[in-house]
Amino acid sequence: MDCPKCQSPMEAVVYESFEVNRCTKCKGLWFDLREQEHLKALEGSERIDVGTSGEGAAYNEIGGIECPICRTLMIRMVDAQQPHIWYESCPTCYGVFFDAGEFRDYRERTILDLFKDLTAKERK
Repeated sequence: MDCPKCQSPMEAVVYESFEVNRCTKCKGLWFDLREQEHLKALEGSERIDVGTSGEGAAYNEIGGIECPICRTLMIRMVDAQQPHIWYESCPTCYGVFFDAGEFRDYRERTILDLFKDLTAKERK
C-alpha cells in the first residue's frame, strides 16, 4: 500500500492485536474501519505515531486524496471532541488517515484541548 498523501510505501505496525499502516516518509497512519477508536482506548497506543506534529502539519494541507484501499476520493473530517484535529475518511471502506502527530493528539486529550474547544465554540 502507498501513502495517500506522499505516495511513499507504507509499513505494517502492530500494537497488541491491531495492525495499522504507517508511511515510511511522512509518518502518517492508515486505520481500517474503526481501528483508531479501538486503539484510542488502549494505553500506550500513541507510540505507533512516531512522526512530529510539525511533519504532520505540512501534509495536513494536502487535500483531494484518494483512499489507498479503494481509490475513492476521501473526505476531510474534524474530530467532534477535538475540532483542531483534521483527518481524512473514506466514505466507501470507512478507513481513515491521520497525519503524523494527529493520532497521538487524538489519543491524549488534555486540558489544553478543553481550552481549544471553548475557544472554537466562542468563534461560532
